[in-house]
Amino acid sequence: MSAQLDELIAQFENFQAKVRQAEAGFSGVGDMQERIAQVENAVTSPDGAVTVVAGAGGTVTDIRLAAGATRLGSAQLSTLIMSTLRQAVAGAVQQQAGIVDDAFGDAFGVNTSEQVRQAQAEAWGTEAEEPASEQPAPQQTAQRATPRRRPGPRDDDDYFEDNSILRRD
Repeated sequence: MSAQLDELIAQFENFQAKVRQAEAGFSGVGDMQERIAQVENAVTSPDGAVTVVAGAGGTVTDIRLAAGATRLGSAQLSTLIMSTLRQAVAGAVQQQAGIVDDAFGDAFGVNTSEQVRQAQAEAWGTEAEEPASEQPAPQQTAQRATPRRRPGPRDDDDYFEDNSILRRD
């Protein structure tokens, strides 16, 4: 009985330590919010024709085209803009995830940065990559990659969608 009591006490003390750690982490929420608000990631295409700046949440804040960009064909320019935009947004979102990891990762045992990279890879049909700041400069692609999308969860109410007795045909 004493061993069980000792184990329960140890578990409770461990739980209390995690609560204290979480409380300490939550005290830094204001700082985390300020850091997230300042997130900015600028990516320039390899040829320098396109620069995209993305901020917190992946919000695109600026797109700049160099003078020579208008000489590219419309399809090539569109592909270059989209490729550069994806990289800028991905980098900004990864920076934001890193800030969240710094604030709460240890407290909850969650690696937000890795989850973001995996979600981006799945959405774009690629392998999970390191943050844009740790990668070589982006390369221009010949054609636009079509993102794969996972179908959304089916709502229970959709079961009757095709068999409504109230519908008039």
